[in-house]
Amino acid sequence: MLLRLLGFTFITLLLLAPAGFAQQPARDLFDAVDRPTAGPSMPIGGYARGCIAGAVQLPTDGPGWQAMRLSRDRRWGTPELVHYIEALARLVAQDGWPGLLVGDMGQPRGGPAKSGHASHQIGLDVDLWLQPMPNYTLSAGERENLSAVSVLRKGTRDVDPARFGEAERLLIYRAAQLPGVARIFVAPGIKRALCEIRWRDRSFLRNIRPWYGHDDHIHVRLACPAGASSCVDQDPVPAGDGCGAELDYWFTDAPYQPSTSPPAAPLTLDDLPKACAAVLSAD
Repeated sequence: MLLRLLGFTFITLLLLAPAGFAQQPARDLFDAVDRPTAGPSMPIGGYARGCIAGAVQLPTDGPGWQAMRLSRDRRWGTPELVHYIEALARLVAQDGWPGLLVGDMGQPRGGPAKSGHASHQIGLDVDLWLQPMPNYTLSAGERENLSAVSVLRKGTRDVDPARFGEAERLLIYRAAQLPGVARIFVAPGIKRALCEIRWRDRSFLRNIRPWYGHDDHIHVRLACPAGASSCVDQDPVPAGDGCGAELDYWFTDAPYQPSTSPPAAPLTLDDLPKACAAVLSAD
């Protein structure tokens, strides 16, 4: 805790420094802060280039969920995101799902993280494991050391029916049906497995988006809340259910070719919306 407080003081002093500070990696600056700003919640910027004022913390445990990886301190988000998790936990309990294992949300003031994500910066993203919650309270050690398990067949891009069946499909369906959902990222094989089901209403499939990884969890992204004028939504998802040619592309070799571009430099405070400097330095 002392180191965190010293880090916070160090950040405040640096924000007052005239030169060089704004070019430091923003991930280091946001990682050093362990408390949110006071005041109303305000997501600022875009999902992969922003921050949040007035974040709220998801409780470690609740009716129908347990949070994982507590040492990361990434249980922060907008009130809308916390309410979404609570609502989903209640909804899937009615289907018999034992409970949600909640992975990363965001940092106390959002911003880039030192590891794990390019997004999750404005308090509107959450990772939910595809494994049901155990019927007991996990220890601190279990929350750190248990790993989410891939639902794909080893060495393939297709789901393993032993790990991905009706219960997991219904979990994703429920997650997509709640208000405010903009996208849910899943492995391409999961998307294809969902496309193969004869759903009575297929409209939810539009927001289920294939993406790299995401074979052991789903990544739920909420839209900017009403009135959040500093929040930047993504472009709308394309029309249709996304089960045609655009999904077929993910089962070619094209998306998995090694990049020839040099790694991108880490984001600096100058790369974020100007308001993020005030969020970072607020006492």
